[in-house]
Amino acid sequence: MMSYLPNLVIRADASTRIGTGHVMRCLALAQAWQDAGGQAIFVMVMDIPALTQRLETEGMHVLRIKAEAGSLDDAAYTIDIARQLGADWLVIDGYHFDSHYQYSIKDAGLKLLCIDDISHLNHYYADIILNQNLHAEDLVYSCESNTRLLLGTKYVLLRREFLRWQKWEREISEVTRNVLVTMGGSDPDNVTSKVIRSLKEVAIDGMEAKIVLGGGNLHLKELRSVVQDLAFPVFLETNVRNMPEVMAWADVAVSAGGITCWELAFMRLPSLIITLTDNQRANNEKLAMVGSFVNLGWHTHISYSELAKEFLSLSAKPETRAKMASLGRNLVDGDGIERTLMHLRCNAFYLRHLKESDGQLLWKWANDPDVRAASFLSNPVEWDYHIQWFQSKLTDNLCQFYIAINDTGNSIGQVRYDIDDREAVISISLDSAFRGKGYGTEVIRKSSQKLFSSSNVEKIHAYVKPDNMASVKAFMKAGFKLSGTTVVKGQEALHFVLARPR
Repeated sequence: MMSYLPNLVIRADASTRIGTGHVMRCLALAQAWQDAGGQAIFVMVMDIPALTQRLETEGMHVLRIKAEAGSLDDAAYTIDIARQLGADWLVIDGYHFDSHYQYSIKDAGLKLLCIDDISHLNHYYADIILNQNLHAEDLVYSCESNTRLLLGTKYVLLRREFLRWQKWEREISEVTRNVLVTMGGSDPDNVTSKVIRSLKEVAIDGMEAKIVLGGGNLHLKELRSVVQDLAFPVFLETNVRNMPEVMAWADVAVSAGGITCWELAFMRLPSLIITLTDNQRANNEKLAMVGSFVNLGWHTHISYSELAKEFLSLSAKPETRAKMASLGRNLVDGDGIERTLMHLRCNAFYLRHLKESDGQLLWKWANDPDVRAASFLSNPVEWDYHIQWFQSKLTDNLCQFYIAINDTGNSIGQVRYDIDDREAVISISLDSAFRGKGYGTEVIRKSSQKLFSSSNVEKIHAYVKPDNMASVKAFMKAGFKLSGTTVVKGQEALHFVLARPR
C-alpha cells in the first residue's frame, strides 16, 4: 500500500561554471521522494543536456523557466509552478537564491527547504536548512525562530545507487593499482588534465586508471590527447551511471571536493582531494583534519611533482588507507536521506540500517516476555546464539534489516525482511515503551515501501499467531491481506500477504 505524497518542486541549476553538484544532491532527494510514493519536478534556468537527460531517465519532470537565475522573476515563476502542481514543499539549492528569494517563497505560503554549504546570506527564511558538510555545525545561521537546522554528515544525501552498497566491505590492497580520477560534473579549469599529467611520474606495476568526466566537461578532446602519453592503461568515461561500481573497483581516488567526497567516504575509498572552488575549501580542510581524506589544497598551488609525491605516499601506506576507509563510513552512514525525509514528511520516525552496535539492543528486545510469547519459538534467546545470528545478518545481502528511530533519537523497534528470490518474509518487534501507539502499522507500511522500491521483491509474507491481535491489526492496517492459515514450527499461524503495488 503506497501512501500518497504531494508533488515536490526542486529549484536548482547546473552549468559548466557552477557544476552539477547542486542538481545531483537534489536528485538523491527526488529519488527518495519518488520511492516514498511522490513525484519530483525540477525547475531550472540553467542546465546541462546530459544531466537533464539523466533526470528524465530517472522519471523526474524537468521544467525550464526564462528569468535571471535567483531573481524575483525567477521566484515568481517558481511559485506559480509549485502552486499549479499542488506542491507542499519547495527545495532550493544554489548560492544565487538570496534572502529576498526565500522571503518570496515563504510569503506565498509554501514550505521551504534550503540546501546550503556556506551560510553566506544575511538571513534565511526557510523552514528547514540542510547543510551536510563536516564544518556545518561551526557555522552561524541567522534564521527564523522556527527554522529547523539539519547540520552535518548525518544528513548527507546519497543517491539510490549508492545505498545498495550498504553492506559491501572494502578490502584494502597492499598495492594501489586501480586509480579513479574524478573532478566533478564540469571541471571548467581542466584540473583533470593536471592530475593525469602528474600520474606520469607514478611508477606502479600493473597500474591502470579510470578518468570519470561529468556531463558538463568540455575538455574531452584535449584529455584524449593527454592520456596517449601515459605508460599504463587509462580509460576516459563520460556520464557514468555506475559510479558505486567504479569506486568499488578503485584502490585509491584523486577527486575534487564537493558531493563526490561523501560518495567516496560511503564507499570507503581512500582519496586525495583537490579544492576547485572557494566553497569547497573549509570542508576539505575539515575532512583532512579528521583523517578521512588527504587534502592537496587549492588546485593552482600544487605542482605535478607534489601531487605525484602525495599519491605515492598514500599508496605506500595500507594501514593509513584502512583507517581512512573506516573513518569514511563513520562519517557517512547512508541514512541521511531517511533522516531528511522524516522532517519533510513530518513523520514520527525514520528507518536506519542495522549497525554493529545494535547487537545488545536486539538481544534485549528478543528476550522481552511479550516478544517471546508472540514468537513461534518461545524459549529465551541465548547470547552466544544471538550474536552469531546477528553477525550473519549484518553481511547478509538477502536480508534488509532496519531500526526505527523517532525524532528524539530513541529506538522504537526493529523490522527485518528475509528475501528469497522475489518473495520476502517480514519480522517486526517494538520496544515496550512504544507499543499501542500506532507505530507498528507505520513501521510495516514504511519499511515495505522501502523494500519494494529497492529490490525485485514482488510479495511479502507475514506469519502471526492467531491470538496476537495487535500484530493482526497492524498488518491489516498496513495493507496486508489474510491468505489463510498454515503451520510454523509446529504452531498454527495466520498467513498474511502484501503484493507489490501496481
